[in-house]
Amino acid sequence: MAAQARVETQTGSRYLTQLCKHWSHKFPETTFTPERGVVPFGEGRRFTAEADPEGLTLRVEAPDLDALNRMQGVVAEHLGRFAFREDLGGIAWTRVV
Repeated sequence: MAAQARVETQTGSRYLTQLCKHWSHKFPETTFTPERGVVPFGEGRRFTAEADPEGLTLRVEAPDLDALNRMQGVVAEHLGRFAFREDLGGIAWTRVV
């Protein structure tokens, strides 16, 4: 299962880097550049982010609905912490294939 969200922000690359650096301590297989990051959380769970000049595209993958909902919440909560100076609005997740 997967869900995706788009966040409009001029600082998407900075948030992508912060999220990936934060999780890389616990998940050393994390990879990232200023434009794309992947965090393999294990147990079929993965977070991917892609930044461009207008924003940040977030994607979470999980083996079941409960895990997917938890991943969405974890990503939204952490992004909110890093973006405390900016009002990103609510993150609207959409299920994707």
